[in-house]
Amino acid sequence: METVVTSNSAANPRVLAIVVTFNAMRWADRCFGSLLSSSLRPDVLAVDNGSDDGTCEYLAAEFPEVEVLGNTENLGFGAANNLGLGKAVEEDYDFVYLMNQDAWVEKDTLSLLVRAHRPEFGVLSPLQLSASGVPDANFYRKCGRSLERAGFGLEPQHGRSSEDTVQDIVELPFVMAAHWLVSREALLTVGGFSPAFRQYGEDDNFIDRLHWHGLSCGVVPEAKAVHDRGGRSLPKSARMRLKCVAPVVRLSDPGRCLPLYRVLAPLELMAMSVKNLSSYPLKRLPELLRRYPELKRLRELSKSAGAFL
Repeated sequence: METVVTSNSAANPRVLAIVVTFNAMRWADRCFGSLLSSSLRPDVLAVDNGSDDGTCEYLAAEFPEVEVLGNTENLGFGAANNLGLGKAVEEDYDFVYLMNQDAWVEKDTLSLLVRAHRPEFGVLSPLQLSASGVPDANFYRKCGRSLERAGFGLEPQHGRSSEDTVQDIVELPFVMAAHWLVSREALLTVGGFSPAFRQYGEDDNFIDRLHWHGLSCGVVPEAKAVHDRGGRSLPKSARMRLKCVAPVVRLSDPGRCLPLYRVLAPLELMAMSVKNLSSYPLKRLPELLRRYPELKRLRELSKSAGAFL
């Protein structure tokens, strides 16, 4: 299941940075300015999902180096990114760098990630910080303990880290896609994001498939970047929608026993309803059952090399 591809040039890797935008004016200067100021300067592609705040026009005027691909509708995170990933494969880039619109990199973030990269790692992330410079709370929740076990201690209250980093790359079971360096080898092997997911769960599924293909993901603690959540929190309804994606993620994981999770997924939604005192998971149950044939089909497709690109 392993695909071996020779890079264009180990000394001069070609990187395509992909930013999916939707009404991104608040962050445009820092986001795109940081990429264009990188010591390892990438080509930059903005895939716009139908912004109506002037994002596309602003990028064309202020950042002419950025290629803007405008969509007339919101395709969602995964489908929009896939347009850029397909371009990266067709044009023979060595790496893609996926970055959220509410995020930015430091000058040496990309160069440190590329320098640290090893073939067995399909996805690498920098240490993801908040705009105030402390570790991003969600990043810490997902990745903090694994980093601490590897000898890189994080304290979210103060943002301190140990001075001696034990590993150049800390292998993790998962890292969120606000900042991802993805190798060409991973794209040709794993492919793009599954259309089973429109909002939430796309990155979970990609990492599940990455592992199924025998590749790893990790964090390079020396590299740092910002994800500016800005104190924003999801309303309860959105948090419940996010929770209800979990059974879809598990059903779509090629490494899990599908017949078993076909039984467990409805039970998971029912348990979720009781635990959260919410009827929303129960309302999603009929949809999950209806989607089972589609999810099964996409799960099988996801096993093929370069799936969804």
